[in-house]
Amino acid sequence: MRRTWILLAPLLLAGCVKGSATHYISGNDHTLTVRVIQDYFWKKEVDVSVVAARWPDCQRQFKLGALPLAEMDIEVFSPGENVYSLRAGSRLWQFETQNCTMLPAPAPAALGEPVGLYTMVDGKMVFEKAAK
Repeated sequence: MRRTWILLAPLLLAGCVKGSATHYISGNDHTLTVRVIQDYFWKKEVDVSVVAARWPDCQRQFKLGALPLAEMDIEVFSPGENVYSLRAGSRLWQFETQNCTMLPAPAPAALGEPVGLYTMVDGKMVFEKAAK
């Protein structure tokens, strides 16, 4: 009986999402990384967090909460130097990478220029740069 449970355990985790994608702003030292985790395959949402990093000055993780799988596309905009706005569905967040802090959510009209998109491709999180 115990062996059966051990063999079935991987099936419970099959189909779960756990991944990240990074936008390299200026090399490996200045990045914005989105992480997503779906604990169970029957869960219809993922837990999302963002890691803002600008080495050696700062690195900080921000938990954004749960997003429905249907809203997995997270758009990235930049209204100015070292400031990034993220949009997923109707949710908005803004971060600055000078000191790695979260700012108040911007007005939809003040998101800035498109930078790219975090999205799921073949079950993996990827970052796609916006066309210039």
